[in-house]
Amino acid sequence: MPDCPQCLKSFSTAQRVTAHLAQPKSKCHAWQRERLELFQVSSLSTSDSSTSSSPSLSDLHDLPADDDLDAVQFDPDVFDAIATFDHDDVGGEERFQEPSMVESTALLAGLGQGHQIQCFPGAGVVFDLGETFLRRFEMDPYASFRHANLYYPFANLNDWEMANFLLRSKLSMAKIDEFLSLRLVRTLPLSFWTAKELRSRTELLPTGPCWNYRIVATHHPTKSPAILYFRDPLECIEALFNHPYFADHMIYTPFQVFTSAERVIREFGEWMSGNVAWRMQSKLPPGATLCGVILSSDKTHITNMCGGKVAHPLLISLANIKMAVWNKASSHAFLLNALIPVVEFIHPVARMRSVLEARLFHECLDIILHPLKIAAQVGRMMSDPVGNLPRTLTHLSRIQCDPNDVERYFLLCKQFRLSGVAKPFWRNWPLSDPANFLPPEPLHHWYRKFWDHDVQWCKNALGTQGLDFRYSVLHPIVGMCHFKDGITTLKQVTGRAQRDMQRYMIAVIGGAASQDVVIAVRALMDFRYLAQAPRITSIVQDKINEALSEFHNHKDAITDEGLRRGTESRQALDHWLIPKLELMQSVAPSISELGVPVQWSADTTEHAHIEVIKEPASTTNNHNYDAQICRYLDRVERCRLFETATRLGATLNSTDGHDISDLAIEDATARDDEENVEDGEENAMAILNDIWSPRRRVPNFFAIAEQLRTAPPGSTPHPARTFISGATAIRINYKPSLRRISISEAANLFNLPDLQGALADYLGREGAYAQNFHSFGRQRRSPPDAHLPFKDLQIWYKVRLQQKSYHDSSSLGPVFTVNAHPPDRTWQYGRHDAAILQVDARHEWPSSSLTGHAIVDVRLIMCPLSPKGVRLIWGDRFLVYVRRFDIVPQQQTSVDRATGLHILKRATHVSGEFLGDVFPLDQIKSYAHLVPRFGEAADVRLTSMNSFHSTQSFWLNSYFDKDFYYTLAL
Repeated sequence: MPDCPQCLKSFSTAQRVTAHLAQPKSKCHAWQRERLELFQVSSLSTSDSSTSSSPSLSDLHDLPADDDLDAVQFDPDVFDAIATFDHDDVGGEERFQEPSMVESTALLAGLGQGHQIQCFPGAGVVFDLGETFLRRFEMDPYASFRHANLYYPFANLNDWEMANFLLRSKLSMAKIDEFLSLRLVRTLPLSFWTAKELRSRTELLPTGPCWNYRIVATHHPTKSPAILYFRDPLECIEALFNHPYFADHMIYTPFQVFTSAERVIREFGEWMSGNVAWRMQSKLPPGATLCGVILSSDKTHITNMCGGKVAHPLLISLANIKMAVWNKASSHAFLLNALIPVVEFIHPVARMRSVLEARLFHECLDIILHPLKIAAQVGRMMSDPVGNLPRTLTHLSRIQCDPNDVERYFLLCKQFRLSGVAKPFWRNWPLSDPANFLPPEPLHHWYRKFWDHDVQWCKNALGTQGLDFRYSVLHPIVGMCHFKDGITTLKQVTGRAQRDMQRYMIAVIGGAASQDVVIAVRALMDFRYLAQAPRITSIVQDKINEALSEFHNHKDAITDEGLRRGTESRQALDHWLIPKLELMQSVAPSISELGVPVQWSADTTEHAHIEVIKEPASTTNNHNYDAQICRYLDRVERCRLFETATRLGATLNSTDGHDISDLAIEDATARDDEENVEDGEENAMAILNDIWSPRRRVPNFFAIAEQLRTAPPGSTPHPARTFISGATAIRINYKPSLRRISISEAANLFNLPDLQGALADYLGREGAYAQNFHSFGRQRRSPPDAHLPFKDLQIWYKVRLQQKSYHDSSSLGPVFTVNAHPPDRTWQYGRHDAAILQVDARHEWPSSSLTGHAIVDVRLIMCPLSPKGVRLIWGDRFLVYVRRFDIVPQQQTSVDRATGLHILKRATHVSGEFLGDVFPLDQIKSYAHLVPRFGEAADVRLTSMNSFHSTQSFWLNSYFDKDFYYTLAL
């Protein structure tokens, strides 16, 4: 059983240890959230240490002028002089040099067996000097009023909930006044009756990072003043670093992961697992904690029809937060750090106006990020993931020209392929290098390239109508986009739509385009899928390079056939000057440096624009957007933080009866006291998840199945409708679609003439214990009218399957629905889907891939109904009737050379009848998507309703789901 590294208490799981350490009312509290501000060490020292030669904060020199580029260099000696760790002087206790067992356990939790972790020695020393989230809440000027009323400045909980709802709604002040004037609302005992009074009370709530503004002077005239709204980036980072929701999702120490004890194959995932973080940590003094700052900036439209107003937000986050958390928009891990002014320069040359806008952008970043540059120099432990002094500054130093002469300066910059920005914001940032802090970005670099280029090549190869028709007749997948009208007529193509197109493209063009063209497009698809994995080994890195090399070896077929054409001229192009294609060369090398590229995708930040820009802008009066956006976000952040603190405080008070100000509790030695503390910790975690987790969560069939398994006998239906089979959770509806139907009627309804014989064969193989494992390959022994000990069946029209993520067993995969619906007016031949069926007990899905498994067509989901007064041993097992597909072998391989996909055909008996049989439902392991092999010319009679039934040869589409792809490809 894992123990707490501080009090040595034993807990049942490592997760409980983490929750215990994160509790503010434990003596081991806040070990992950405490921050060490090195410049405060001198003031906390005793009189003996004050006489030492260590310099104080006032002795530190300021950052040099912007034009003194060589003056700012990282000096570890200066850092050591400031941070003279003397435990006797400071009174702090160094808890551990190596990462604790809890942190190591958390890192290994989802990696799988056999993985080895090497953490950076001596990094991330923790001292008892920090302030917890609730302690900061108590330091508010109005905290004394909350001893009697936790919800001050509001009267009580009901008053606060009403205020919270109105403040976080999108209602204008006039609408709020109208709501508060309603007679029914007037009967409520509220402490406010106008929107103005409500907002004035909000100003008394504890605040997060405060907003500032500054008018930025420009050397060239503009049509409006450049007003910069910004917050201190260090305060934003500390707000994330201190937040209790991220306590269990933080990484404080660079580490290296190996797939085996021999430490031959390296695995990369989080930013902290890359070489850049390791090198940065090696340049810091012992005990320092490396914090990676993530900055994201992109313009976004506020209005499209009325004036075309544009905002330019700068978002900030912390790379120490696990990517699975900060990549979720619902986690609110990205804070709005600044609103860059969007002004129009007055200059006759349009290109020079763009240069001036770029200069203004860098000048604003220089102002905003000034605290981070100081922290990087004097060591406030808020370092940015950057590298060495870049070569660009050397080029800039060679340009002998007044930067204010924009046109001449830009002409001189062009020979070095520079943008004309004289003072880039990172020029005086210690250890900075754009090659390190500008990682590959999948959303704009890969998905957009697919739409701009790959789709156009395929459209030119198959023709617009041919490509659209093939997409329109694909068998639909429940929960995924179905392009019923094709893809070439789409007007607004989002990143999600581009991803959905990628799921089918290779199977659609297979057999229609020339082999070399298909290979080139498929190689780029493999590149994208492999590079999007949340964990990438050095072996997969080689596969990524091989995929890109394969594309370059076959790309000439695209230009030879005239498939690459100009956007406007529509003339064939014979060159490959595609910037996004060139950027792909840096993807594989960046993985070992910065971790997996998928964590740097702009999906989250693009979605964050809705929360921090578009929604706040919708509450304004359509004038002076920036200031009103900042005020709105300030109110929302106050409300969200106040809700977190009050709910945590109320829960802790109810757990132990102490006031929220009493943050120290005595050691609990009795078992009952320990259980109470654990219950309080679990309640606190539940509150944080309720406030900060996404509202629409992925269903967890594994947790439901475990609850049903451990429920008291008789309290749950038997057999359980949700259960686990290997690595798959299976769920069917509580009520069957057909509660009782005879076997003969079911055979007619589902067009399964051999159903009764298949059931008889199943019972013959099942035996008396009803736990046998079944496989294909045996001849039908029972006649079609064989005698059965039951006459009726219960029928379900669908079953849902869920698996764990291929790379992370702690993450849930999507839910896929396997249909087995009988014919009706819409689906003339019925709606049924393909699945992966385990046929060999020695091989498990997904570790064994297709070995020991078969691809089947699920035709019927059923459960036998025992006759009255008789209980059949095997009567509580869910069964499926399936028909098998055979894999068509290829030359020296099992997949088609061009598409990389398996070719399937329907399996038949010698008599020509389809090969079908009955199996236990728990042998179904995964959903499978099949795409008809259209050939050079698709049958015009096909539709999405009959393509699965009317086709005899299929592609096993491995690209429909990334986890399915990884199962077959890795």
